[in-house]
Amino acid sequence: MEKIKIKIGNVEIGAGAPISIQSMTNTKTDDIKATLNQIEKLANEGCEIIRLAVLNKNCAQALKEIVKNSPIPTVADIHFDYRLALMAMDNGIDALRINPGNIGSIEHTKKVVEMAKSTNTPIRIGVNAGSLEKDLYENKELSLEEKMVISAKRHIKILEDLDFHLIKVSLKSSDVMTTIRAYQKIYNEIPYPLHVGLTEAGTLRGGIVKSSIGIGALLAQGIGDTIRVSLTEDPVEEVKLAKEILKTLGLRKQGVNFISCPTCGRTQIDLIGLAKKVEERFCDLDYPITIATMGCPVNGPKEAAGADYGIAGAIGEGYIFKKGEMIKKVPQEILLEELEKMIKQDLKI
Repeated sequence: MEKIKIKIGNVEIGAGAPISIQSMTNTKTDDIKATLNQIEKLANEGCEIIRLAVLNKNCAQALKEIVKNSPIPTVADIHFDYRLALMAMDNGIDALRINPGNIGSIEHTKKVVEMAKSTNTPIRIGVNAGSLEKDLYENKELSLEEKMVISAKRHIKILEDLDFHLIKVSLKSSDVMTTIRAYQKIYNEIPYPLHVGLTEAGTLRGGIVKSSIGIGALLAQGIGDTIRVSLTEDPVEEVKLAKEILKTLGLRKQGVNFISCPTCGRTQIDLIGLAKKVEERFCDLDYPITIATMGCPVNGPKEAAGADYGIAGAIGEGYIFKKGEMIKKVPQEILLEELEKMIKQDLKI
């Protein structure tokens, strides 16, 4: 099946386009200053598309100023009220997240679709396991993932019957395996881009595990065109984790890949503290290199031979290596400075 590519602002999604990173503001959307400040922080961290909750007319009106000043494309998240969708598009929103079956009559849906056609505004159909249609919810014969797929296809058909195809689809559950199976089921049945994520993944620790497994498993199978990590946390953390998932899978070569060995009885230094200092020192270095922090100068360099640069600690001193080869031994207190000097010299920065 030939896949469809859409654009949200200047970001291409689907049909081989690079996988993009999304997040959602948690400010009050009608607090324009706070919302724009948060969008700026997220964009600086690497967010490429931002979604905003549109609860009422004040939020929809605020979009005009937000869209005009946002450094990244914007998506309006709307439930039930089709008039808010019309206002959002009138105020320049780049995309909508709205389920056409949940905004009242077919006439309401037609009004939204007609305007979306005229403004080239994509619509994301967002199916959540916890908010399925009543008949699906009460059906005891179907699995949850089957219900999610049926729900998504119902909403898709509404748009297709109105000759609208700028569609993006998500099928989210808080359960990892349900989410994976739902995306697997629908992947070969529709041509539209898939927005991948888990909903209600939890707080930072648990959310990192669930999101990494769920999103990572799907991306490793080639399923997914744009991702949003959902955490009960500052959304900046969502973007950081999304970047790490893409880097780990080799889907994005942006920024430093950090590796470090676990501690053991041979370690003679504060390896945990040293590894954290390495990440802090080089986290803003936007070069696709790997830096290793190893606790043993005997085996460390060889174990991290795939790293571009690395350090290994010993009592009162440290060793700097490149591609598994020892380069120099320096006092421990200047280990990071010497590593940074070497990297900057090699990268000519």
